[in-house]
Amino acid sequence: MSKTTTAVDDDLWSAIGDPIRRQMLDRLLADGGGTATSLSEHLPVTRQAIAKHLAVLDRVDLVRASAEGREKRYRVDDIQMARAVAQLNSVGTAWDARLQRIKKIAESIQRSQNG
Repeated sequence: MSKTTTAVDDDLWSAIGDPIRRQMLDRLLADGGGTATSLSEHLPVTRQAIAKHLAVLDRVDLVRASAEGREKRYRVDDIQMARAVAQLNSVGTAWDARLQRIKKIAESIQRSQNG
């Protein structure tokens, strides 16, 4: 890709940030794939909206499309999904460390006010 790593990460998280797209990913993972039509049967949006959401997921490589008759069949890209999960875990670990530091500061302030 011609994008920088930071831009790809921003795009990836923007794509995952939408609740409908997360539901779509869940459904694709559970079913082993699907089309815009099959996804629209399970989600509260139109087939056209599903197609637009799939285009976003495809742009960030979270899904791969293959021809299936007149439609495209989408599957989750395991490598990109693993990358997203690793990034989420990394962010979670970093925030856990930050929150521990904040807790220690708050405890220190409380001790100094009580002592």
